[in-house]
Amino acid sequence: MDQLSLESRIRQSFDRQSLMRTLGAELVSVGDGEVHIRLPAAPHIAQQHGFAHAGAIASIADSACGYACLSRMGASDAVLSVEFKINLMAPATGSAFLAVGKVLRAGRTISVATAEVFAESEDAEPRCIAIMQATMMRVEARGGLSG
Repeated sequence: MDQLSLESRIRQSFDRQSLMRTLGAELVSVGDGEVHIRLPAAPHIAQQHGFAHAGAIASIADSACGYACLSRMGASDAVLSVEFKINLMAPATGSAFLAVGKVLRAGRTISVATAEVFAESEDAEPRCIAIMQATMMRVEARGGLSG
């Protein structure tokens, strides 16, 4: 699959994710085995102390891992998360959060990916606040499953 059709396929799938829309996340870039998703800081994703909620950070990391794996799958395949582990290393403060998902191993059925989530701010270098390792499963498109 060429890069243009790969990116188009992943963007169309991302646009169907109502959770990403609800959070306000955007798909920044798609590459072969690598996907970047940005989430602007906003009151509706905050937890009780004012930091971005761990669930919002985990959601963009999970999607970045899944789409990174999907970029290595066939055109008619879909991807589902099987499991993930996230280490939250610092409070999620900043103007936005960037999840960078990368494939570690793309298998025929099971793939493993990692994501780093960086807190961005206008007055400092991005800093890594979370790391995820995820296992993704390739499924054949059927019964509403696609991309």
